[in-house]
Amino acid sequence: MRALSKLTTAKIKSVAPGKYSDGGGLWLHIRPDGGGQWFLRVTVHGRRREMGLGRYDSKGLNGVSLKEARDQAEKWRALVRKGKDPIKERERERRETAKADHTLETVAEEAFEARKAQLRDDGKAGRWFTPLKLYVLPKLGKVPIEDIDQRDIKNALGPIWHEKADTAQKALNRLRITMRYAAAMGLDVDIQATEKAKALLGKTRHVIQNIPSMPWSEVPAFYESLSDGTITHLALKLLILTNLRSKPIRFCRLDEIEDDVWIVPAKNMKALKGHEAEFRVPLSAEALSVIEQAIPLARDGYLFPSQRKGVISDATMSRLMERRGFEFRPHGFRSSFRTWCAEATDVSEEVAEAALAHVTGSKVARAYRRTDFLEQRRALMERWADHVTGGSDEVVRMVR
Repeated sequence: MRALSKLTTAKIKSVAPGKYSDGGGLWLHIRPDGGGQWFLRVTVHGRRREMGLGRYDSKGLNGVSLKEARDQAEKWRALVRKGKDPIKERERERRETAKADHTLETVAEEAFEARKAQLRDDGKAGRWFTPLKLYVLPKLGKVPIEDIDQRDIKNALGPIWHEKADTAQKALNRLRITMRYAAAMGLDVDIQATEKAKALLGKTRHVIQNIPSMPWSEVPAFYESLSDGTITHLALKLLILTNLRSKPIRFCRLDEIEDDVWIVPAKNMKALKGHEAEFRVPLSAEALSVIEQAIPLARDGYLFPSQRKGVISDATMSRLMERRGFEFRPHGFRSSFRTWCAEATDVSEEVAEAALAHVTGSKVARAYRRTDFLEQRRALMERWADHVTGGSDEVVRMVR
């Protein structure tokens, strides 16, 4: 048996540059600058292998000590006696450690951070990350992302695949993006796992239901009932008159209104692919009247403040309709308006869609069409206000 423990700490400090054996294949290489390197020589399956065990520091600050080098050497020699390659085993251990650091949760958070710039308000609303957070991470968040396969994804999303189909599809989409991000990091992931999981889950039985909308002929009676002059009533009135979504209504500021035009900032409009800009809203005489009634209630520049801080919540107007026993929701008034345009006016589709801030036509057509139909929409919104306030229900002829 080869002699072991040939070196001592004192001897190491006094030796000249060169290579010195401690026995059992453990060597120390001392450089001329006083630093050095520990390494182990072993023979595995008839092949000599040499592996570094860390640097030696003559000052004893951050280097591997003689005792530590001997402990490591014995650990790897024990593997050699079992017929294993210590270098390959060490690489495997490092991969396992790295894998444990790259869980689905940590990689998903990194992917979200990288994607924030593409999301409205840097994703502060949480809608991008929420499907993952609620339905995937509780089950798979602590699992190394390299270990996740289609069966894991199927088991995580299976319970909501039919009952909450839209949310499940969003979760699967976010997961797909996360897996691709992991692949870009150099991790060994199956980027086809989400597609395979979708095949296992099958076609969803869920039927997408549109938001309930009030028939346009019933809107005048409902509008008339919003008569108490409260912030909620006035906000709902302005929503009906302008056909906007709830966010621009809730965050409406007085300094956004110039004469009879409300310029809604892009950040308050729904982001549409290839279209994200401020939106001009022509205000009818009735809409201006509603705004005048709301001005005394304004706070911090916002026309519809909440009782405590900020603006009214997204659910405030919906709750009012719920309390009255309606199945309809505020967003549905956009559909009421659009149906009224189709059934009670001869307004063109382009103008009607522009009133809803919808993008229509091909990319080329939009590039050549440099108008938002403001004047045509001004006439249309006056006609809509006339209907809403109980005016004529006859077919409205629009001037082209």
